[in-house]
Amino acid sequence: MTATGPHETAEIAAPAGAGGRHDPEVDLTTLPSGLRVVSQRMPHAATVSLGIWIGAGARDELPHEHGLAHLLEHMAFKGTARRNALDIAEEIESVGGDLNAATSVEYTCYTARVLGSDLPLAVDILSDILTAPALTPEELKREKGVILQEISAVQDTPDDLVYDRFLEAAFPEQPLGRPILGTAKTVQSFTPEAVRAYLARNYHAGNMVLAASGAVDHAELVALAQTHLSALPASPAVAHERQGGAYRGGEARIKSDEEQVHLVLGFPGKPFSSGAHYPLQIFASVLGGGLSSRLFQEVREKRGLAYAVDAFHWPFSDCGVFGISAGTAPDDVAELVEVALGCLRDAAETVTEAEVARARAQMKVGLLASLESPGGKLEQMARQVLIFGRAIPREELAARLDAVTLEAVRDAGRSLLGHQPTIAAVGPLHGLPPATALRHGARAGA
Repeated sequence: MTATGPHETAEIAAPAGAGGRHDPEVDLTTLPSGLRVVSQRMPHAATVSLGIWIGAGARDELPHEHGLAHLLEHMAFKGTARRNALDIAEEIESVGGDLNAATSVEYTCYTARVLGSDLPLAVDILSDILTAPALTPEELKREKGVILQEISAVQDTPDDLVYDRFLEAAFPEQPLGRPILGTAKTVQSFTPEAVRAYLARNYHAGNMVLAASGAVDHAELVALAQTHLSALPASPAVAHERQGGAYRGGEARIKSDEEQVHLVLGFPGKPFSSGAHYPLQIFASVLGGGLSSRLFQEVREKRGLAYAVDAFHWPFSDCGVFGISAGTAPDDVAELVEVALGCLRDAAETVTEAEVARARAQMKVGLLASLESPGGKLEQMARQVLIFGRAIPREELAARLDAVTLEAVRDAGRSLLGHQPTIAAVGPLHGLPPATALRHGARAGA
């Protein structure tokens, strides 16, 4: 049971509404309620990975619900009308299985892994915890305490805290910028009625996907969905429109007595609702995606300014954010920022065909490797069906990467320049330059 960072959404995907062929290796059935059931059988597999994905996450909370999506994920395992928390744990573990769940910015998922023969039990348990959670005041009080400890743990972990503060600064006063865990104040305020209201608004058949990969028979999975998930409402009683996200840029500086400064620099990115994110994903890989990347070679190998440095692009449904992250000594932070921005400016103008080809190859291997395991295939398949309405063939994903030109990658890099950078830093901050200097340093030709 975890809160997953936004990087979990940064998959290679097709533009929404772009149409295209459904993966012929994947079976997809839509029930009359709107629930989508998707599966892929892997003949070599003895186990099955399965899960229920909901198209609602932290950014779908109302202001007074901050942290509630994550709390609900926890509460689902604390008992139902038919099972208490111990029953749930014992039933799944008696067959050697396990349960997990995760809350992200734009979705929530509940997953299980069991032997193929135990698929009916796993679907029964997952359906039970989502359709009939007990949500007792006693369990709610206990789980609030657990989440308060989780929030404290993040506060004590600077390399986690800096990413929370980074998104808050990039998307101020927006759901996208709020930490997934919530705050101590909001978490303590939640009542069973508030949890049920969020559940009723977001957990309906048209907003959910049941997926399985491995030792699974699709017809059996569909029959199990009809048996256990038929009570799901087709749509919410009260509709709620997701608030749009808009990058603004800002600062978050948290002074502490850490040995290092944990730093993230950010710029506006691209949404995955259009093909524009592909070139920026490749640009991020060229800039800081591996040992041969420009940042790694310049920041670590040549100057020794950081043990680890990378660049990333997190596309969301309607916007995105690009970033550079590193940890460095307080006396080196000003040089690191200058060098990182210099690498960004230079790469936007001088990225080569060889670098693009290398980044493309790395991304393809990462994609194909993830599809070789039931768990990896499950996650990508479920999210694609949830977002795009189809499972996208691997050949199409590879072709989309191959279609990205050198000039498109350079244009993607240039699109970052001249914007107000976001800066988030945790640690001794005496050497960190002001935001005005960062904006100047991020201009083309600066």
